[in-house]
Amino acid sequence: MRFHQAEVPDVRFTRRGAIGSALASGVGLNLLGLLRARAEAAPLVRGPDAPLPPIRSCIAIFYYGGPSQLETFDPKPDAPAEIRGEFGTIATSAPGVRISEHLPMTARVMHKAALIRSMHHKNTLHDPASIHTFTGRLPPQGDFELFSAAPQQFPSWGGTVAYMLRDRDLAVAHAALPFVFHNVVETPCQGAGFLGSSFDPFRIEVDPGAKSYRSDLLASREGIDADRRGVRRALLETMESRTGPPGADRMKMHYEKAYRLLASEVVGRALDISREDPRLLDRYGSADGVWAQGSGTNSESGYGRNMRGRNLLLARRLVEAGVPFVNVYDFKQQGQNWDTHSRNFAQHKETLLPPMDRGFSALVEDLDARGLLESTLVVGLGEFGRTPRINKDAGRDHWPQCYSVILAGGGVRGGTVVGASDRFAAYPDTDPVTPADLAATIFWRFGLDPASEIRDTQNRPYKLADGQPITALF
Repeated sequence: MRFHQAEVPDVRFTRRGAIGSALASGVGLNLLGLLRARAEAAPLVRGPDAPLPPIRSCIAIFYYGGPSQLETFDPKPDAPAEIRGEFGTIATSAPGVRISEHLPMTARVMHKAALIRSMHHKNTLHDPASIHTFTGRLPPQGDFELFSAAPQQFPSWGGTVAYMLRDRDLAVAHAALPFVFHNVVETPCQGAGFLGSSFDPFRIEVDPGAKSYRSDLLASREGIDADRRGVRRALLETMESRTGPPGADRMKMHYEKAYRLLASEVVGRALDISREDPRLLDRYGSADGVWAQGSGTNSESGYGRNMRGRNLLLARRLVEAGVPFVNVYDFKQQGQNWDTHSRNFAQHKETLLPPMDRGFSALVEDLDARGLLESTLVVGLGEFGRTPRINKDAGRDHWPQCYSVILAGGGVRGGTVVGASDRFAAYPDTDPVTPADLAATIFWRFGLDPASEIRDTQNRPYKLADGQPITALF
């Protein structure tokens, strides 16, 4: 076995009806999705027997497009120039751990972070690699991109956590921001899949011009204020008490969840980042900064790029408001991301690494200052890495055979490095890690047994995750 066998807590079952997290698929959430959602009994795991106190939250940062492992967390200064590239390395606050010279702020918090340098899989394209990343399962379509909309089959990390924590009756169990990412069509790995749409994420969108965030669900339609919603709610309850349609109790639970979310002042306040100290806003990154522009794929504006750091600040606010799982998507689509087939070094140096460095380090420091770091696991990764050999366009191409992941908080042993790549960062040399192992690790840290059973719409059983928790990180 690659890792120490994880000690898992006892599985305890509940027959109590589950209440969904009142979230809908697609760009937002609606009541129709709630009514269609199924609430099923499933094993829950309690935390007291776990080797570590279970985390309360996880923030998953997705660097969509595939950051280069050599230009971030696994530099190879002794490799030939055509492998090594243009960047140097710097020491970090963790003895013996060196990373890219263009991540100086992250280097200063490495004693609170850990690295996996041996993540690998076989999916070479964005859609299948993203599906494998966020579900821990092989993509149903194989290693092919999607050119028409496809339903999501397996649940994402956040969807699974929302489902397994459903008895906690949370207003929001899983949030995602600041957009739905896609290559050609929306990549089907961002929701709850066969667990049902009520466990899909609460969608939060960014308005770069206003430097603010919103969710359509929390905005009442014109003319429908709180009083009018109350009248409608009373009328609905009266009708249900008289007619008693089949499944009325379940419908009522979903309606109650939706009404609580609509009335939630905590969630609404969390979206208002203007409440933060201006100095903290600046620490995460200016929303007015103009980055170096060029002819590469990242030279276009839009999609909230100038809010990349502040997306992480909002994630912290959501965690502080009690949301267990938050996805932050760093870029929205192909041509606007880390996919550096050309000008790899210019793009990493000028537009990609500086906001990543500032935002990630600010998030770690901010969580730590607020006493939230030990209870919040931060995971930063792409869907794959980049080719060790530089191509003719000064770029690096897709490379899932070996890449890096950075984690912080949630009980990680600061300065830990799990796994090692070979001398060219091409293949794992020791302790190879898979997306299934990472999924198992996240669930285990929530106090969930990765071997717990969930069932799809055909009643076929699946484990929460097919991998093993990477306990050496903790």
